[in-house]
Amino acid sequence: MAIPEEQLETWSHQGAPGPSRATYASVKKVLEDQAAPFADKYPEIFLQGSYANDTNVARDSDVDVVVYIETAFAHDARTLAVDQYQAFERAYPGAASYSYNQYKQDVTRWLTQKYGQGVRAGRKAIYIPAGHDRRECDVLPAIEYRYYYRFNNIADQSYAKGICFYLPDGTQIVNFPKQHSDNCTAKHQATNSWFKRTVRVYKNMRNYIVDRNLLQDGVAPSYFIEGMLHNVPNDMFGGSFDATFVATFNYIVSADRSEFRCANGIHRLLGDSHVTWPAANCQTYIAALGRLWNNWR
Repeated sequence: MAIPEEQLETWSHQGAPGPSRATYASVKKVLEDQAAPFADKYPEIFLQGSYANDTNVARDSDVDVVVYIETAFAHDARTLAVDQYQAFERAYPGAASYSYNQYKQDVTRWLTQKYGQGVRAGRKAIYIPAGHDRRECDVLPAIEYRYYYRFNNIADQSYAKGICFYLPDGTQIVNFPKQHSDNCTAKHQATNSWFKRTVRVYKNMRNYIVDRNLLQDGVAPSYFIEGMLHNVPNDMFGGSFDATFVATFNYIVSADRSEFRCANGIHRLLGDSHVTWPAANCQTYIAALGRLWNNWR
């Protein structure tokens, strides 16, 4: 028996935004304080994740904030042609004097000073516990990342601007959150406002089966669900939630998912890197959705 339209419609609703707005406003004000030890780096503060993309559901509790600086940048210029990389090295000699590790330490100390000893630095982000009128929050210190297409000289270069950060073991993680958000918004508009509602349906279905121990938590992160649905043709969204789920699900099942791209349009969706979704996890999630749909009571 298929899941009723009424249930799908309920699952399409956005979670209450009030506490997340208050959380972001509080943390942004602290990070932009001119007394912060990194204030001279002119940090840019912005949201990423479900709240930034308007795909949050009632289950989403924490807020993901990026504190990003451009005074240092990482890059993939070594992948350019030899002559272009040599031109790049001539244009940008030497390394930045302000290391990423120092930056993260400065942000952690400042947030601890403002929010107390409950603040702790994790492998990726800095955790701020919930407080009065404030949700839990993860703050990610990040620097600029340049994904180069061309470099002849400073006046003649082309690159996609993203963010990067480093794990304690030195592993570099690269993301393109603004491209992801912009492309999700464009997809939402191109599907007559069905895309983000459909993402919420898929996320709530995931939460439903996780709660019943039919899927392990963490197998299907929201970021990858958004990316997966971003690859579905626009004409498969709309009409009803029942029709939209059937059309999008059947497309995903039958498509060559190895060709899917993340919503940022840069990374592949499936793979073995830190920025891709393991193909086995994607398949496990899809199979669990199919069982839920076919065995609904």
